Amino acid sequence: MSQEQPRRPQEDQAPDQEPIRYGDLFNVVGDLASQPIVPQDAVAMQSAETLALGQTQRGGAASIMQSAAWLNERAGLVNQDDASIVAGDVPRVGISKLHHHGNILVTEEIAGQVVAQYVKPAEVVPTPVAIDRNPVTIGEALEAAALSEEGYKPVDQSDAAAIQAAEMRASGSNVIRAGGVAATAQSAATQNDRTMRDEDKTKLADVLSDATQKLPGDKPVTTQDAEGVIAAELRNKPDMNSPPGGIAATMAAAAMINQNKPIL
Repeated sequence: MSQEQPRRPQEDQAPDQEPIRYGDLFNVVGDLASQPIVPQDAVAMQSAETLALGQTQRGGAASIMQSAAWLNERAGLVNQDDASIVAGDVPRVGISKLHHHGNILVTEEIAGQVVAQYVKPAEVVPTPVAIDRNPVTIGEALEAAALSEEGYKPVDQSDAAAIQAAEMRASGSNVIRAGGVAATAQSAATQNDRTMRDEDKTKLADVLSDATQKLPGDKPVTTQDAEGVIAAELRNKPDMNSPPGGIAATMAAAAMINQNKPIL
């Protein structure tokens, strides 16, 4: 593949050094090359990778941007909420997949310029035989996250933010209901922050095991729902990393399942 691979940022930056820019790590030109890599740009690319590919890719553009944004923020050169001029309020990031002879050519772009290109083996998808074609709902996706390995981890602020975004999209309201799954998650995250031992902390499964009953409403997961939940989770993670099986990844998987479901 002739596409130049992105370069990993180096951690030994001098304190007075300029921020790491797109042109330092990617083969890009123009305004994009001069823009510093900032946290919300990395969040946008992680969201795009998770939606398109199921999870953040090792060596992909998102992981490169995550490292650079973290170094820039640690050096005090950018802030956690910064989004580049190129990205704007709706980051212009995109991922395309081309299936060819059992492989998938993945192309990642920012502002119309290719920043990463690589080949992945195509997954073998068995022919569906189940009769049930009901779409996966937001509540069901939350309960699925509770059943994964992530269900055994203590609830943190990123989980609470993701659950809050999910509840608001499920109910169509910005009001968080007392005693609902979002309020329960926020209470658990706050209490966990004050608790020393992990074994004494409230786990994700404790909050999400009956999510469909606690939600004031429910609906099938759409791509827009997944994007909102992913962004909420990543904004509240210091390392901006969304784990496989977590709320964001499960919501993205549900959106992809719903997109591929036949309409009766």
